[in-house]
Amino acid sequence: MSTTGSQNGFDSARLARIDDWMQRNIELGRYSGSSVLVARHGQIAHLSCAGLSSIDRNLPYQRDTIVRIYSMSKMITTVGFMMLVERGLIHLDAPLSDTLPEFGTSHALVDGAARIDQVERVAPPTLHQLLTHTSGMTYGFNAGPVAELYDQLGLNFGPDTGGTEAVCKEVAQQPLAFRPGSSWQYSIGIDVIGRVIEVIDGRPLDQYLKEEIFDPLGMVDTGFDVPVEKLDRFADCYTKTEADPLLCTDRAETSPALAGRDRTFSGGGGLMSTLDDYFRFGEMIRNFGRYSGGVLLSPRTVAFMRRNHLKGEISSMGPDSFAEMPMDGMGFGLGGAVVLDPALTRTAGSVGDFGWGGMASTNFWTDPAEQLTCVFFTQLIPSSSYPNRAELKALVHAALID
Repeated sequence: MSTTGSQNGFDSARLARIDDWMQRNIELGRYSGSSVLVARHGQIAHLSCAGLSSIDRNLPYQRDTIVRIYSMSKMITTVGFMMLVERGLIHLDAPLSDTLPEFGTSHALVDGAARIDQVERVAPPTLHQLLTHTSGMTYGFNAGPVAELYDQLGLNFGPDTGGTEAVCKEVAQQPLAFRPGSSWQYSIGIDVIGRVIEVIDGRPLDQYLKEEIFDPLGMVDTGFDVPVEKLDRFADCYTKTEADPLLCTDRAETSPALAGRDRTFSGGGGLMSTLDDYFRFGEMIRNFGRYSGGVLLSPRTVAFMRRNHLKGEISSMGPDSFAEMPMDGMGFGLGGAVVLDPALTRTAGSVGDFGWGGMASTNFWTDPAEQLTCVFFTQLIPSSSYPNRAELKALVHAALID
């Protein structure tokens, strides 16, 4: 299924290349299927759905297919946190220990440490460092002794890990991978921010996000679980392996995301959503906090989020790549990455592009220069399997003729 709206500065024949690209990905065995929405000035210019959301159930990808957005949850949680900042309830330079006292005594690996016991006492990370992945926290899939420890202990904020409070207390007992502020490493920091929101506001994170963000924006299919009555719209998730490029590793019928299970609310990676729901959120970001029903965040707050909050490019703080994203020419704002120089990223785009992706190869970005909002959904782990972000950006920019 494909629709092309008003041209709005696009060449319709060039936009149609997106359909060819999506079909080619299916024929090459890259994805079971996918969906994409491209809008300019708030008007949908192109919407495509191709292939299957479930090979076993023979279900087509559709506009209302529900997918795991994984780390695209991070920007939503960050918006929720910044709403508390706007209310004067917290500030970015506050030490994490002010809200979560278990983080009051912090240790980090010394430079060049090879063992987990080679540590030094450090100041607790700030909330700003958690939001920008400079806190010293990490993920179990990263390299290094602390990442290995996270992996062994299962410190991933998975749906059945005892609750957000319990996981944070376990994280607090582990050393940091580096001194806060000294490096950039993708991390569970925004999961911990989700717990900070709960402590400050008093509501569970799922209730807070629903009442403060999802309900106002009309995001009716976004949440930390999928109701049984929506199961036929919930996609299966696949993993690329050496033996099988499309190994189904999370079937909708048995997924931990189904409603009614014990929940740990992962503000960094636990949400499910649909194309239209995330488009509504992306449009709020493009419009600097404004939406059709009012103002979610001040335009100045969103402009602040979209600035680079690092001292330079991400690559200047350690990593030269993450997943399929280049770190040269890229900065990091609050909740997502920001393009500083498209030429250095080697991908078509504009200065100020702001967005992020998810572990299952989902992706979104907003472009303030071209007034674009783009959302791409599929379900393949890892996100580095294929360069879909660069390819889709090239297709969208090639279709712009005015």
